[in-house]
Amino acid sequence: MPEKYVVIMAGGRGERFWPQSRLRKPKHLLPIVGETSMLSQTIDRLEGLVPVENVFVITNAEQRDAVLEVCPALKPENVIGEPVGRDTAPAVGLAALLVKRRDAQAVFAILPADHVIHDAAGFQRVLRAGFDAASAEPVLVTIGIQPAFPATGYGYIHKGQEWTQFDDLPAYRVRRFVEKPDLETARSYVDSGEYFWNAGMFIWAVPTVEAAFEQHSPGHFRDFSAMNAALDAGESLDAAMQRFYPKMEKISVDFALMEKADNVVTIPSAFDWDDVGEWPAIARHHEADANGNVLKGEAMVEAGANNIIVSSKGHLTAIVGADDLIVVHTDDATLVCPKSRAQEIKALVKRLGADEALKRLT
Repeated sequence: MPEKYVVIMAGGRGERFWPQSRLRKPKHLLPIVGETSMLSQTIDRLEGLVPVENVFVITNAEQRDAVLEVCPALKPENVIGEPVGRDTAPAVGLAALLVKRRDAQAVFAILPADHVIHDAAGFQRVLRAGFDAASAEPVLVTIGIQPAFPATGYGYIHKGQEWTQFDDLPAYRVRRFVEKPDLETARSYVDSGEYFWNAGMFIWAVPTVEAAFEQHSPGHFRDFSAMNAALDAGESLDAAMQRFYPKMEKISVDFALMEKADNVVTIPSAFDWDDVGEWPAIARHHEADANGNVLKGEAMVEAGANNIIVSSKGHLTAIVGADDLIVVHTDDATLVCPKSRAQEIKALVKRLGADEALKRLT
């Protein structure tokens, strides 16, 4: 059986969780849900499945030190800071290069850093089935999340015929990937029972994903082949990334590989899942008071319902006579926003970044 590795993508900015989430310490490095950082929870979820020395984290150069600070068990050489963000296809290519240099026949999983999964045993069972599938045949494996409602914020995976089973879990051929649908289309997907949410969790063998790059994204294949040769010649990884990364095509792995490949299979999830994409989502994971208010830190609500209040240590944040608000207080910023307009926080952060006097708050 090939050696197993996990590569965690941890380069996001988490703008929808401003003002707690910042460029240097974004959502995945914070305890948005639970008592430890989202990234720490992702790593802890792997215990017993892969050894920590086989866990890589790909982040950006600005966040690398913070990753090591919140996850001290990680090997420093396994935490890689991209010099520039080029979306997920180059990150996957880099992951394949890193794993290949340890074991050219290894299988590895690509996981996001910031998902909430409480059922670690169920998660490991599905991941183990994915490793088995990727080891058995040259297939690109993706984990399909069972849709709980007709979401318009996720892409979908359209399953085809059952391919085989691993540990009594079915694996299906993938007919197609579809982008975020409108509500009516999303309802039809869920009603059909033929679609899963695409959570961006993949498993494949090094030779299989290399072949996919060579066939479907030859520019990236050439770049990473040249990077590998440079490393063989003694160039450092940082120097090679500085030289090659900025010129790489910026594209997602879905567009570069998954939507073009004909050897994709999906294994349905057998665990709970939430990507907690914006502040209102945390209400699903915290106990509310009798009026539906979710309070984190020193917070109070008088004559109000269904609010979310997150307050920094040593500071009381209070609401009187208001409903359905998000209020987040940090040492240098306070956010007040209707829950129904949480998606506009990202636009606010963009404005902050354009204002030289306020850029420090991003």
